[in-house]
Amino acid sequence: MSAIILPVGESVPQIALDTFLAPNCTIVGNVSIGSNCSVWFNAVVRGDVNYIKIGDYSNIQDNVTIHGTYERNGTDIGSYVNIGHNAIVHGCTIHDYVLVGMGAIVMDRAVLQSKVIIAAGAVVLENTVCESGYLYAGVPAKKIKPLTDEQLALLDKLPHNYVLYSSWFKEQE
Repeated sequence: MSAIILPVGESVPQIALDTFLAPNCTIVGNVSIGSNCSVWFNAVVRGDVNYIKIGDYSNIQDNVTIHGTYERNGTDIGSYVNIGHNAIVHGCTIHDYVLVGMGAIVMDRAVLQSKVIIAAGAVVLENTVCESGYLYAGVPAKKIKPLTDEQLALLDKLPHNYVLYSSWFKEQE
């Protein structure tokens, strides 16, 4: 069993060779994924109706869905980004060193500036700008408080943890 990687028309996913792809993830269409990334079990990165760009050292965890909006919004994900289990990321911009918590939803044209944490289960509505250095939570997501030193350190550490975790699977290939 291997990852499902499919072209859509002329668009073929471009994936760095050192990126870990879980055997049952799906990546289709106009998608680019940078170096030292990981796309985990049952994740879907669907660049069929618009582009998806993912920077370096980012991890797309189990059951995540990443998509865009036809003729309107592609999805830009920076480097050192952690997208937690079961999150939905749709037609938005996520800058570097961001954590999107488990089950969170980030909607079209939302912008998550660098060094932001979106709490588990939060819903970031369309056109929302999440300011750098803050935790956002709730439905709809609201600015809750400045990030602590511990949370900022977590944003630096987590991407490297996922490079380690993916190495456990690469050893078996």
